[in-house]
Amino acid sequence: MKYETVFDCNIIHLPKIYNRAGSITPVQNSIEIPFDIKRIFYLYDIPGGESRGAHAHKTLNQFLIAASGSLDVTLDDGRNKKTVHLNRPYMGLHIKPGIWDYMSNFSSGAIVLVLASAEYDANDYIRDYNDFQQLRK
Repeated sequence: MKYETVFDCNIIHLPKIYNRAGSITPVQNSIEIPFDIKRIFYLYDIPGGESRGAHAHKTLNQFLIAASGSLDVTLDDGRNKKTVHLNRPYMGLHIKPGIWDYMSNFSSGAIVLVLASAEYDANDYIRDYNDFQQLRK
């Protein structure tokens, strides 16, 4: 199986519709998001100094949005690493299958919205970094 690299995981600017009463950002399957969304979850109440993620997926695409606050996402394809800072609710990071991701440096009150291409499947996770490196070879 051929996996993508960290350079294939990109920030996507979402539409921002401004109104004096506040802004709105629409998110539609296969339009703003490059896949059909099958699951949505969000991370919040993350204690200071904690990290999340530290795993990869075999087939799942994810799209991360800092709905509130900010965080860093470190991407790793087994050869290259790239860190992306998310801090705008109209910008999201597309994480492709086969990429190890690690989220850290959450601001106080950060909320991370995650849009996923499939329902939860424990067998799709690669949770051990050594297993990930073997798979990527």
